[in-house]
Amino acid sequence: MNAGGARLNRMLAMVPYFLAHPGASAEQAAHDLGTSSKQIMKDLEQLWLCGLPGYTPGDLIDLAFTEDSVAVTFSAGIDRPLRLTAAEAAPMLVALRALLDMPGVVDRAAARSAIAKIEAAVGGLAPTAVQSATSDGDVDGAADSDGPAELVRAALLDGRALSMRYYSATRDTVGDRIVDPIRISAIGDHSYLEAWSREAAGVRLFRFDRMDRVQVLDEPAQVPADAGDAEAPVTALFDADPAVPSVQVDIDPAEFWVLDYYLIEPLDQIDEHPADQAESADLRVARPIRAQMSYGSIDWMVRFLAGFGGRIRVVDRPDIAEQVQARATAALDLYSSVAPQQ
Repeated sequence: MNAGGARLNRMLAMVPYFLAHPGASAEQAAHDLGTSSKQIMKDLEQLWLCGLPGYTPGDLIDLAFTEDSVAVTFSAGIDRPLRLTAAEAAPMLVALRALLDMPGVVDRAAARSAIAKIEAAVGGLAPTAVQSATSDGDVDGAADSDGPAELVRAALLDGRALSMRYYSATRDTVGDRIVDPIRISAIGDHSYLEAWSREAAGVRLFRFDRMDRVQVLDEPAQVPADAGDAEAPVTALFDADPAVPSVQVDIDPAEFWVLDYYLIEPLDQIDEHPADQAESADLRVARPIRAQMSYGSIDWMVRFLAGFGGRIRVVDRPDIAEQVQARATAALDLYSSVAPQQ
């Protein structure tokens, strides 16, 4: 599960947790929920703004909290059993069926059981679709075709190390790897194992469909204490090769969205500073940030940067910057050559 999904699951559990443990400290909650005290306080600040549709103060979850004591004063109904309408259940069923098609992301038996229970609860919504998702022949065949997915999941649940043959798309090579699993993530249409690579001495992503000869080792996983931090970004999207190149880039505020769509590690804090004196004193504008970005090839990186018209700039590779400028100049020359004559 990715960092966002892990945080959502934790926050959904926090209200029932603090209702069952009134006055618990952030440190105790962090221990029980598998995160840090700092993250618990950040989650509580976010949770304070969540609640029922309408989202007026009377609809929001209300908390009284410090690092030493947390109490839920209004749960906004999150402690009550969930009751779904057919309209609410339909997208949930679609999502569960989609997850069944992504190897290793969910426990297939649990997902099939959830689908059946939701169907029963809402009176057999779309029985034909559910039958296709729960029929023994189709599901067993899909599970048998998962290949490494079941072994990876077993290693993750048992806390065991893995060995595998892995295809590196960037280097176009196949090599043997020994890794210590951390979590399974879904990125786009692919499933990845996030793991500590002993070869690279760092966290890497391994795509399921590039694994071969996967074996669960008879030794415990040895993940460094800080390697599985849910807040730590994973920058090696392309493969698990420690030699994958990266560049430092400056990203203008208008393009901060790329941080949500590419595995880019910010090196600066995203903050605010006063605008020019000529503007309103209440106006605040964000500074550009510096970040580290991995890439598969220089040509891809040049095309990526050129597409942002200077709003994302490489700062530590003059050769790449020159190629971006040359590509932009060529594009402008091409426009000039085809522009209608006045």
